[in-house]
Amino acid sequence: MTDTHTTDRPGPLSIDHTAVGDIRVLTLRGEIDHAVRNELTDALLSYDGAVPPKTVMDLSGVTFMDSSGINVLIAAHQSMSDAQGWLRIAGPQESVLRTLQLVGLDQVIACHPTVEQALPA
Repeated sequence: MTDTHTTDRPGPLSIDHTAVGDIRVLTLRGEIDHAVRNELTDALLSYDGAVPPKTVMDLSGVTFMDSSGINVLIAAHQSMSDAQGWLRIAGPQESVLRTLQLVGLDQVIACHPTVEQALPA
């Protein structure tokens, strides 16, 4: 993995950016709610012209996600799909996975137990 950018800000969410080949890996820690939706949107949708945009979101460090996070994921998934790319989720904690399952997002965006499994073979 190549570290391309790190956001270490005090507060409810931190986002680390790395890359595995042409795939961006965003590692999130903290809580995803209304207060951080713009930061999360910026992180997901600023893929520097990578065509097609391929992103794995590592949610193993996320302890809470509300509907704001769900909406950001839906918009990012749609944007990346429109650009012939994809968004995948890796390692969600049980509470976050349950939220994804309740709204059926796990049926729209592929969810994997680990980052390694979310990366294509």
